[in-house]
Amino acid sequence: MSATEERTSYIGAPVKRREDRSLLTGRGTYVDNMATAGTLAMVVVRSPYANATITGIDSDAASKAEGVVAVLSAADLQDDWKAAMPCAWPVTEEMRNPPHYPLTSNPRYQGDGVAVVIAETRTQAKDAAELVEVEYDPLDACVEVAKALDDDATVVHPDLGTNECYVWRLDTDATGEAIDDAQVVVTRTYFQPRLIPNAIEPRAVLAVPGLVDDVTLYSATQIPHILRVLVAATLGMHESKLRVVAPDVGGGFGSKCDVYAEELLAVAVARRLGTPVKWVEERSEGYLATIHGRDFLTEYTLGATKDGTITHCRARVKAAMGAYLQLVTPGVPLLGAWIYAGPYAIPNYSVEFTGVFTNTTPTDAYRGAGRPEATYVLERTMDVLADELGMDKLELRRKNFIKEFPATIASGLTIDSGDYEASLDKLLELLDLDAFREEQARRRENGGEKQLGVGFSTYNEMCGLAPSRILGAIRYAAGGWDTATIRCLPTGSIQVITGTSPHGQGHETAWAQIVADQLGCDIDEVEVLHGDTSIASIGMDTYGSRSLAVGGVALWYAGEKVIEKARQIVAHQWEVAVDDLEFGDGTFRVKGSPDKETTLKAVAFGAWAAHD
Repeated sequence: MSATEERTSYIGAPVKRREDRSLLTGRGTYVDNMATAGTLAMVVVRSPYANATITGIDSDAASKAEGVVAVLSAADLQDDWKAAMPCAWPVTEEMRNPPHYPLTSNPRYQGDGVAVVIAETRTQAKDAAELVEVEYDPLDACVEVAKALDDDATVVHPDLGTNECYVWRLDTDATGEAIDDAQVVVTRTYFQPRLIPNAIEPRAVLAVPGLVDDVTLYSATQIPHILRVLVAATLGMHESKLRVVAPDVGGGFGSKCDVYAEELLAVAVARRLGTPVKWVEERSEGYLATIHGRDFLTEYTLGATKDGTITHCRARVKAAMGAYLQLVTPGVPLLGAWIYAGPYAIPNYSVEFTGVFTNTTPTDAYRGAGRPEATYVLERTMDVLADELGMDKLELRRKNFIKEFPATIASGLTIDSGDYEASLDKLLELLDLDAFREEQARRRENGGEKQLGVGFSTYNEMCGLAPSRILGAIRYAAGGWDTATIRCLPTGSIQVITGTSPHGQGHETAWAQIVADQLGCDIDEVEVLHGDTSIASIGMDTYGSRSLAVGGVALWYAGEKVIEKARQIVAHQWEVAVDDLEFGDGTFRVKGSPDKETTLKAVAFGAWAAHD
């Protein structure tokens, strides 16, 4: 390309998603599409009780059923586990974390796995599972977060002696005085009930054993790299012996950002039998076996002067952990811990979280994870405060918006930029609030089924959590980094290997846009590989809106290194100083001599030939 030609810019351009053709034409590769010779089907027998002790299991009839290969209980597999199922976020040193294994003899929630049936087909395994006779001694259960700490509450784990998992606090020193001195104080209690994730593709697992104690695990997961580390650790495997592949994944929303019992069971059984094992979640099964979201009970307080200047906020939260701690269960409330004041300049700040055990499906990260919970109670209470003050709800917000940036807020976060009033003004312009109110009044006067309501909410969200030292400071086990590799192949094409793992976000397209712009090539020349630990050996995967903010930045840095390495090669070939070369639109030129140029493609081929 000559210096006078203009090339296409891909970043910000409406580019067709390259992922969609195979999905829309039915050629996607999902775990349940995969057919491996000799694959057996696994079905989990689950407790119908929220709390019970198993006094006996009779699997004789199931074992003799057509097509059944094995029926295994917790006792049969207990030696396969070298560690309990992992929790990666011990939020305090004192946090209680009762061990949780893929199968149990003491189910603590409805859906807790007590046995597995392995058969030649899924239908045979399901039929045989109904023949497994489990004798339960049902116990009283504690299922309400509001009652979990009552004196007469059933203790989920009797050996702990309490349902309290942890208490975590974040306070400014003057919050108590601010509450005492506030001219107007409003307090409300909010219950945010459980939610059940429903990704379009249910969870699915296929474990394929190799010839020398190695296993390939195909999983509908958001976190193939993290999954590899933790499955290997739980089973006592060498990590090099476990390959994890996340093929096409049909959505996740946080629910596939976990290490589940079925993944561990499939690998353990496949190793034991030497045969591929597949488990596919049924939708109703997922309501019990996949993590839930929310289940917060929050007392929230705002204090203000009579003119509407907010002086303090305080949140007291009981958060249900469920029966056990999954990967980041205890940390979910903390993801909102610093934003209970939202975009408002509130000088005094106090948050207290109490994690509690209940005889329910474990909770974990789902759709915003702790941050929508914080925003809801704040914004709802802002409306309550406005009513108490006799003040317009929008004006109360305007009065208290942070107006000068960067701003270090009372919770300790620094917000580098923003213009909340401008955003609100733009919203009102688009909405035409006066016309909307007129229509609302007209409908109320005329009655009818279709009425109009209007509410306002502002939302600051922490996303793309990093850097690693900050995550370490809040006791999160993983880092905040990610990886990217860019290879300029001798044919002129570009290969990108990323540590992120998309499940609908469009990384293959977006990452190709970034690289094509940076390296000055056509977007069709860029191939993006992901989701296979044999190709992308390390990474931190996709969750919490981190992929572009962290993985995309890693990709850009990799591109800079490619350009710099190529610059050094060209400088050597032309016998010029590195600083005398400029790069643009995929071409190197000597400064001041635009006629002398070579392309990145030519440099890549020359490096491969290695003649000089």
